[in-house]
Amino acid sequence: MPPSNSAPINAATRLCAVLGSPIRHSASPAMHNAAFATLGLNWRYLAFEVDPKNLRAAIEGARAMNFAGLNLTVPHKLLAVDMVDELDASARTWGAVNTIKFEPGAVGHVRAVGFNTDADGLTVSLRHDLQMELRGKKVFLLGAGGAGRAAALKIASENVAELFLMNRTASKAAELAAEINKQFPSLHVSVGHPPGEVDLLLNATSLGLKPGDGSPLDEGQFSLKQVRAVYDMIYKPAETRLLADAKAAGCKTANGIGMLVGQGAKAFEIWTGRPAPLDVMRRAVEASVYGSVTK
Repeated sequence: MPPSNSAPINAATRLCAVLGSPIRHSASPAMHNAAFATLGLNWRYLAFEVDPKNLRAAIEGARAMNFAGLNLTVPHKLLAVDMVDELDASARTWGAVNTIKFEPGAVGHVRAVGFNTDADGLTVSLRHDLQMELRGKKVFLLGAGGAGRAAALKIASENVAELFLMNRTASKAAELAAEINKQFPSLHVSVGHPPGEVDLLLNATSLGLKPGDGSPLDEGQFSLKQVRAVYDMIYKPAETRLLADAKAAGCKTANGIGMLVGQGAKAFEIWTGRPAPLDVMRRAVEASVYGSVTK
């Protein structure tokens, strides 16, 4: 079992939290609290359901209460770009904020600095969980929201051969394609279903989080038989409809556990200044999601 922090909470306890809607699926509290316990830190990590219209107030409340930091998940990552005092290079590059660090600023003021740790977490997970390097690959990405935008830009930066984008609102995918073309003019990026086979299908939408959700892929338009590997950023449930269909089609598959651990470890290091205990964090997430720990 992952370690638990049994030390009592007191007036010196530092707090971090994840804000999202929905949030009940989050394994981040288990992951970070296990890490804090392992390093003997008097810190705790919480989760809060926050409606988008209340996000600014929630961030300001955390700042006022001297939180050490925040994580942001669906649907807050794009909104938060305009709600922090400063954007780290990672947040400027990927255009979304998933981590906030509160730090001393001018006298009497606490600065909120926004980071994005998702992008690096994704490529680390693809390498570890699918044994895939992106260079020279053909990638089909579903979703152009906060997570999708960061993923698309990161994928483009890895010198892929081709990138295909799909989003429920086609104009949003077109805007993202134009942005990628501007930053990476030599990359072939297009909106719509690929005309042939791809090496990787990646889901960056939230479809699959809720019980009864279908697949984000319309197999009447594009078959999983044309895909070598499928990665779903969703990690709870452990197997979404998309991943179940992909396994049945013979694809290699992975969910977002590895990405969660990768981005969480980077956030942990940003807040604490300490190296993250990766193995402990991975086991804690697996126990939270699966009810058991892999060997």
